[in-house]
Amino acid sequence: MRVVYVASFPQAGTVTHLRTLAPTVAALGVDVHVVCATERLASEHRKAGVDATVLELRNKFDVVHAARLRSLLSRADLVHTHDRRAGLLVRPLARVLGAQVVDTYHGLPEELAGDVGGPGFVPEGTSRRRLAAVRTYRTLEATLARLGVVVVPSYALADFLRENGFPRQRLRVIPYGIDVRRTEPGPAHEPFVVATSAYLIPRKGVDTLIKACSRASRPLTVEIFGDGPLRPQLERQAKELGVRACFRGNVTDVRDRLDEVDLFVLPTRGDNLPVAILEAMASAVPVVATRVGGIPELVVDGETGVLVDVGDSDAMAAAIDALAADKERRDSFGRAGARRASSLFEAGAVARRIVGLYEEVCA
Repeated sequence: MRVVYVASFPQAGTVTHLRTLAPTVAALGVDVHVVCATERLASEHRKAGVDATVLELRNKFDVVHAARLRSLLSRADLVHTHDRRAGLLVRPLARVLGAQVVDTYHGLPEELAGDVGGPGFVPEGTSRRRLAAVRTYRTLEATLARLGVVVVPSYALADFLRENGFPRQRLRVIPYGIDVRRTEPGPAHEPFVVATSAYLIPRKGVDTLIKACSRASRPLTVEIFGDGPLRPQLERQAKELGVRACFRGNVTDVRDRLDEVDLFVLPTRGDNLPVAILEAMASAVPVVATRVGGIPELVVDGETGVLVDVGDSDAMAAAIDALAADKERRDSFGRAGARRASSLFEAGAVARRIVGLYEEVCA
């Protein structure tokens, strides 16, 4: 079976997911080819033993660049798209050329993401016209779902999509996979080290984390992995509140860096099944996160970490303080998180489910 993965984004959880999925599926005997956004990503896939092609899809209307994939797609048994641009431009083309199609729906647009298992969140300044356009596009995506199968990583998002017009029989819930690299927590650090990993936009809630850390009762350092348009504003906020925050920008070795932190915090206002949390769990790092989207499917409150309400910086500060003062509890959460990652989200098991789906679709 020849499978072509197409992903147009150069960063974020989609990239991390494919970096694990593609070689793991290839190891099961599938002929895999990845179409990605940058030469750096293509090089990473090739080093992992997976053929890769660079193609930039500049926007949702970039039919010219999408058409350049005709030859590659025509030789595929199945095409698996991994973001909105690819789903809109490549999925219909693949069907026309005779390939079966699977699309992974990684999450809702920025303006709707907070509606899944949360209080809702609309970025400041979003116009009614923009909201209407996003909702119209969601209707189009529901129609495109009929071309094949849509993989949804969390039950929370699957329920939302069913309630909003996606055909129930086209949806399959298959989570992201991760390789567990550490089952025992590392040593404590002084000062206490809190980390987060996110694209720095309003929805990711890093401002809430900085506010929470300013209220912590003991000295700590915040390691922030990721970049984005809010970075200058967040740097100013940290300085004004006296928080020692290290903005590391986009890094390719987040999992290595997690070995040097005491606690991982994801303060997001809306999310699906964040790969960043899975990475922390797979490194035996305890997690504090917001109770939204599919996060409760990852973090078991009081067992692998602590869940707090969206935007509640006081509750987040209290959770950070409590765990900073209790190494035994942190270690218990870290071990339990690693066990949960191994039992429910192990990369090989997830890849086998994906390949099973491919065989079903192509039968």
